[in-house]
Amino acid sequence: MPSNPTLTVRRAAERGHANHGWLDSWHTFSFADYYDPAQMGFRSLRVINDDKVAPKAGFPTHPHRDMEIFSYVLEGALAHEDSIGNNRVLKPGEIQLMRAGSGVRHSEFNPLASERSHFLQVWITPHTRGLDPAYTEWKPSEGSANAAMTLVISPDGRDGSATIAQDALIYLLKLDGDREATHQLAAGRGLWLHVAKGKAIANGIHLEAGDAVSLEQAGDIKVTSDGGPAEAILFDLA
Repeated sequence: MPSNPTLTVRRAAERGHANHGWLDSWHTFSFADYYDPAQMGFRSLRVINDDKVAPKAGFPTHPHRDMEIFSYVLEGALAHEDSIGNNRVLKPGEIQLMRAGSGVRHSEFNPLASERSHFLQVWITPHTRGLDPAYTEWKPSEGSANAAMTLVISPDGRDGSATIAQDALIYLLKLDGDREATHQLAAGRGLWLHVAKGKAIANGIHLEAGDAVSLEQAGDIKVTSDGGPAEAILFDLA
């Protein structure tokens, strides 16, 4: 197994961009008015939207189905309400995962009066259509708050992770100083690494916030910060 496999780089500036005033959004993959046939997703990973929402603004109630949707809050707060009875406000470092399944309606809103909300919204296609809608959350524990690499979403909810209806392991990386994360990708699987905050180095490649790298051959990836705190999300996908 190669210890330093070749990574494919996708730079932040190559993404689609939409600024609606109340919403400033960057699209890693084709979404809404941004369409690039070469960027329709990566395996089951379909959407990574980097959203900044103005104070007291947000997405009104709208429908989804047959998609696993999670949001990771980077700054501010995110209020979520859905048709299956959930009403939550998430803070930075927290994740919500909603299974749209056979159909669900939800809204997302910045409840703060003077601070923007900055979060990543990610869509993953499920392994089965028509599942019952569901909702789960992940919040950092005392042990994971400063861990370099924490499993936050998995198919079986292991180690306190949120549960997803897909063969997907999703890790939160928090890097600074001597903390580094190493992940071994098995044969037949694919890896996507998205830098959410700060600057990072992945197998010698310097990455800024919004940059990503992917890998589709077995091998190891080592991720460190590049001067100061950094956060990233690592997807290990069937």
